[in-house]
Amino acid sequence: MADTRDIETLIELMARLPGLGPRSARRAVLALLKKRDALMAPLAQAMAGVALTAKDCAICGNIGTAELCPICADPARATSEICVVEDVADLWAMERGGVFKGRYHVLGGTLSALDAMGPDELGIPRLARRVADDAIGEVILALNATVDGQTTAHYIADVLADSGAQITSLAQGVPIGGELNYLDDGTIGAALRARKRF
Repeated sequence: MADTRDIETLIELMARLPGLGPRSARRAVLALLKKRDALMAPLAQAMAGVALTAKDCAICGNIGTAELCPICADPARATSEICVVEDVADLWAMERGGVFKGRYHVLGGTLSALDAMGPDELGIPRLARRVADDAIGEVILALNATVDGQTTAHYIADVLADSGAQITSLAQGVPIGGELNYLDDGTIGAALRARKRF
């Protein structure tokens, strides 16, 4: 039988990606192999380029190819608001909405003793310095509504309590187009507690 170690290695590496298991990775590799010139070669070249040029933004932790990401380098962005997010994927999701026009702080995770993720690993002291040095007026905690996310949000709110910045969080509750009978109890409870005058 022909030696397929390189192909098997590629499948194993692809299977480590989020959302891909061994079977999905095998299908993806087969699709790439069928279109080597049109898809696989350009993909490999792009991946090699990004591996060499990608870096974390020195200010917020976003990913880009320069010392400062395009958001931190943009003079049109509001400098008095910082939106704190768990990871870069959350930042990109916020940007897709096109509503927030301030700056970001990417934590890179949440507080977790099991994963050895403390305040220093998440850059929380750096966030506190940014808030103090840049005279930030509002810090928006846009962390996931999980136990770890909310624990981290409360910790950050405590750290920034005396900063003079207004600490806010994203609204939680019934999404637009959502039907009550499909929502979990926690979401319904959060929506009820955050109710407003109609």
